[in-house]
Amino acid sequence: MRVLVVEDEVRMAGLLARALREEGHTVDVAADGPEGLWLATENAYGAIVLDVMLPGLDGFQLCRQLRDSGRWAPVLMLTARDAVGDRVRGLDAGADDYLVKPFSLLELAARLRALARRDDRSRPVILAEGDLKLDPAAKRAWRAGTELRLSPKEFSLLELFLRHPGHVLTRSQIIEELWDFAYDGGSNVVDQYVNYLRRKIDMPFVRHDIETVRGMGYRLRRADGG
Repeated sequence: MRVLVVEDEVRMAGLLARALREEGHTVDVAADGPEGLWLATENAYGAIVLDVMLPGLDGFQLCRQLRDSGRWAPVLMLTARDAVGDRVRGLDAGADDYLVKPFSLLELAARLRALARRDDRSRPVILAEGDLKLDPAAKRAWRAGTELRLSPKEFSLLELFLRHPGHVLTRSQIIEELWDFAYDGGSNVVDQYVNYLRRKIDMPFVRHDIETVRGMGYRLRRADGG
């Protein structure tokens, strides 16, 4: 999932970004309200982590402007320990949940998973294509009943393929979904991770389901051959 963190405190922003990346998310960071608003309106995010106290445009104003413009990405608002009024104002502004500082990074990750599930009711709980299955919430995947041991980035790549079976995904599309906003797309990191994934979901099972489409990108073969 691609997550936007809007936090002006550099150390806190770094901690949040690192924790979310370790969970397998792609993370963009904005240091103030106007930058956060610009990123949130220019990109499609699975969730937004939004501090209340921001320079230029506070979290309440930012959230309200996003909702007024029709942007409905789930917003997790970060509030001060005893600021009950902030929590109420945040929910009234359109936030979906709040987390009180100081908080556990494990709780932050759990709250975001819950928001993603709540926001995505149209998607199946378990993604499946033939005997390949993936549970986005539990972060588990299987092939032919055997659980797969995947790194966070490999898991995210497999999830992306399973959400678009039979469709060609270009390298640019994969980078945009799985790597950071400022990522240098000139490297062969996509090809490397596709190869890593093939070694875990195809080769041990004598399959060739992740196809290379020459000059375009990669495609997960549909189980029905379509």
